[in-house]
Amino acid sequence: MKHRPAGTASGAEQEFRVFVQGMAASLHRTAYLLCGDWHLADDLVQEALAKAYSHWRKVQKAENPPAYVRRILINEARRQWRRSPRADVSDVPDIALPDLSDGVVTRADLLQALVSLPMRQRATVVLRYLEGLSERETAVALKCSEGTVKSQTSRALTKLKSVLNRGDL
Repeated sequence: MKHRPAGTASGAEQEFRVFVQGMAASLHRTAYLLCGDWHLADDLVQEALAKAYSHWRKVQKAENPPAYVRRILINEARRQWRRSPRADVSDVPDIALPDLSDGVVTRADLLQALVSLPMRQRATVVLRYLEGLSERETAVALKCSEGTVKSQTSRALTKLKSVLNRGDL
């Protein structure tokens, strides 16, 4: 077995590093929007990246490696959500953000409304509208049909509108 000098990376390790550098910000943003907590988001991203690294060759061979890793992240968020007790929307900590316009819903209200959605609906909204994926890309990431993406998105947007209009936050 050949030993590499300390501080050098194999080709696969270097490819993974480049991949992570390109995806890290997006993965952290997605994780945060799925769980509403930066610390938990960091943990979810680390778990997802650890799993992606352990199966790196399989990830590279996937039709869409970023979607594959997003799917791992969503699965990790779902596992975490199932393990933890369901938090009431009122239990979500207030996030202090300045309101720059009276006519715009604050980011904190939007985050609280987003966290109130069931995980699959939340993942659909996050991927479609906050990460900018197409219906097809979202379907690939969630391993479902485009029709499912459309119906989950419709239900999620209806609930978000209802929650935000009622002010049930």
